[in-house]
Amino acid sequence: MSVMKVIEIMSSSDKSWEDATRKAVAKTANSVNHVRSAFVQSQSVTVKGGEVNEYRVNLKITFEVKGDH
Repeated sequence: MSVMKVIEIMSSSDKSWEDATRKAVAKTANSVNHVRSAFVQSQSVTVKGGEVNEYRVNLKITFEVKGDH
């Protein structure tokens, strides 16, 4: 039986929501083992001077909890 844990991550990018998502998954995978999935819960942008300045995503990242069996 697998035990999974979900954490919530916020990430941003000046390029796109996809880039913000990739950054969040990569950064999480560097500090948490066994990442299995990511769910984009919400997307937003910041605006500066009448133009999109930054893309933001709020993700739920699922990873497997490993233990002694």
